[in-house]
Amino acid sequence: MGGGHGDHAPEARQARGGAGRGRRQGARDGRDGAGRHRRAGRRGGAGTVGEVRQLRPAELPALAVRDRCGDAEGLGPRHGRHPLRARADRALRRGATGLNARYRGRDVAGGDPGAPQHPRAVGGVLRARRQVPHGRLGAHERADGERGRGAAHRRLCAAGEGAPHPAIVAAMHLGGAHEIYVLGGMQAVGAMALGTETIKPVDMLVGPGNAYVAEAKRQLYGRVGIDLFAGPTETMLIADDTVDAELCATDLLGQAEHGYNSPACLITTSRRLAEGTMAEVERLLGVLPTAETASVSWRDYGDVILCDTDEEMLQVANDMAYEHVQVMTDRDDWFLENMTSYGALFLGPRANVANGDKVIGTNHTLPTRKAGRYTGGLWVGKFLKTHSYQRILTDEAAALVGEYGSRLCLLEGFVGHAEQCNIRVRRYGGRNVPYGAPALARDAAE
Repeated sequence: MGGGHGDHAPEARQARGGAGRGRRQGARDGRDGAGRHRRAGRRGGAGTVGEVRQLRPAELPALAVRDRCGDAEGLGPRHGRHPLRARADRALRRGATGLNARYRGRDVAGGDPGAPQHPRAVGGVLRARRQVPHGRLGAHERADGERGRGAAHRRLCAAGEGAPHPAIVAAMHLGGAHEIYVLGGMQAVGAMALGTETIKPVDMLVGPGNAYVAEAKRQLYGRVGIDLFAGPTETMLIADDTVDAELCATDLLGQAEHGYNSPACLITTSRRLAEGTMAEVERLLGVLPTAETASVSWRDYGDVILCDTDEEMLQVANDMAYEHVQVMTDRDDWFLENMTSYGALFLGPRANVANGDKVIGTNHTLPTRKAGRYTGGLWVGKFLKTHSYQRILTDEAAALVGEYGSRLCLLEGFVGHAEQCNIRVRRYGGRNVPYGAPALARDAAE
């Protein structure tokens, strides 16, 4: 939903493109008993109150889903939950429970996924993982030297647009690029992914680009790996009375100038700061050289949300899951501990998105469009593949694991799978298991 500057009160309208990037606008001022957010809209000034109803998960068409599924799936009558515990086959529960008790909570390497790998054996079974770098990496990077210069330090770069700026070439070289091609756009992405007579195909594609580049990467995903699906840059400020309106307005417009569809959002518990920031934005747009772009983003995608408590600010911020989130409050560490969905956090008034993008890092490619709910930004770990391996160290472990495996495979109707387990129970456990039959537990067999 969106709105803009004008002389009439805010109105609810559908997000652009149906499921697109429509932005809510105005300063939120609590919520009523019906679960609707009341907002003081920018259009009619900070005192104008309008109502915007937000769709909630409970309002999704659950009845239609149940009607479509019918009773065949065995869905419960209210929430669609399957009564698994009550209906589970005794053999299945016995097999699953035994394995769960034996291996639950034991990570394959027994520690932090990013820590050095120290394989260890549990019950005669060795499970571990190893990290292997991607074979060939292709990166698309701007070559004009104006807006992409800083980003090249953070990726291996193998593509650019137009005549490459000397600083870009130097940054690519310092980043470890083995080949640099003066080739841009979706044709560069396609060439690196599919290969040509002179360019060998790569295993993974990374780097920014326009909408055509993003779509090319989306269509090629699966044939090659990618960093993430990129959208317009997003910036959010979580602020209270410890900072002033000029600082907030400057940080909002500093990212709104990225493009005509760059969301910029202030979430605050201070009405004074909310109203002051909106007024300061209007003042700064009068002197900002990029106001033609920033004003459109602010008009169509700007958002000022007034919350009652820090906990509500946290909830709203995690729900919106913006790319860049600046936290400027008297509880910055609390937000750091409790924020779960974002691209990168910038803590305290001394930090800001521009410094992170151009100087501090640690990266410049971050999740947008709520992707922060399930992924982080581009970092060195993205260029590593994690592969697991296992080894059974004793005959006793081979027989025991085989017993569980045999029964579970047959519950799925896979006799061939079960025989992979049974033959090892016979050979390493010294037991006669009939072909295609479940390998009973040793105490039951005896």
